[in-house]
Amino acid sequence: MKQLMAGIIALMIYGILAGYTGWAVFAWLQSMSLPVNGWFFAFLWTVWAFSFFIGRLGHKWLGFTIAGSYWLGFFQYALLLIPIASLLVLAIDHPRDVQIIGSVTALIFLLLFIIGTFLAYSPVVRNKEIMVNGSGEDMNIVIASDFHLGVLSGKRHLRRFVQISNDLQPDLVLLAGDLVDDDPIWYARYGMSEVMKKLTSKYGVFGVLGNHEYYGRKIPLLVRVMEESGVNILMDETIEIPGKLYISGREDRTNGKRASLETLKPSGSLPWIVLDHTPADLKTPVQHGVDLHISGHTHKGQMWPNRFITKKVFDLDYGYRQNGGTHFLVSSGFGFWGPPIRIGSRSELWLVRIKHTNN
Repeated sequence: MKQLMAGIIALMIYGILAGYTGWAVFAWLQSMSLPVNGWFFAFLWTVWAFSFFIGRLGHKWLGFTIAGSYWLGFFQYALLLIPIASLLVLAIDHPRDVQIIGSVTALIFLLLFIIGTFLAYSPVVRNKEIMVNGSGEDMNIVIASDFHLGVLSGKRHLRRFVQISNDLQPDLVLLAGDLVDDDPIWYARYGMSEVMKKLTSKYGVFGVLGNHEYYGRKIPLLVRVMEESGVNILMDETIEIPGKLYISGREDRTNGKRASLETLKPSGSLPWIVLDHTPADLKTPVQHGVDLHISGHTHKGQMWPNRFITKKVFDLDYGYRQNGGTHFLVSSGFGFWGPPIRIGSRSELWLVRIKHTNN
């Protein structure tokens, strides 16, 4: 009963905030002397405000899924910009204040969407060189996470990754979870497997599950389509690239019964890489002698000012850090969740060069 009441209260608060943003937009449109029917506008606004939830009802509601993704981006910045615009209207008290301030606010929204779309769909390569103890073959590793492949992060965006990665000629490609956006059906339906199959590396392509694979509840299908695409999904297992290094792939912490890192620890002396989608624990990898620990999940907040939250939640929410002998890397991701918009972050992949101290 408490959960039901909490849900009702949350829905009411959401409805009030969505209604407030709609009222502000309608007031601006009226100030422009546009012939907008109030009831029709209210209907369309309500549908848009709840389109994300409607889209979750099934695959046939694809249009609502797309509309809902853009709504999430709009709504976040509306809650930041519209109250400021409202205060300015009250402070200025000019006959055309709503029209002028509303138009400036609309222009800011437009710029945010243009810049955010560019940053979401124009990936960059981050470079990092790390040193590990011992002697062996130096390795160039391409690392990426959080593709969220589906409707908006689709085949064309995946093609960008494959082309950039292949141009780097990596020895190894590692994919740190959230490869699909909940349901792998769009990955299969849009023929993304044909693109992923073109991804090349000397020693193979390996990936792990993220929280969104669990949300989709189709992990066996996801594992199968990825294997058909040439991506080996590691599920609480450790494999050896013979004579080169070990790779452990952990199931995401969404799986409360996942294996401990200790049980995955290899017995040999080769460099040890661990893929763990969520960077929740930076102590245990150091205790067990992990050389390189790779995560994603945070998106670096994806849209400012969300990073203030991720920095509070995670000890390392983005970038590189060395603790003891363990190198940690958290990527902001190649794709995006929800709106195809990045503000304060950018679509990326990493090229990590592993060198040995005794070479």
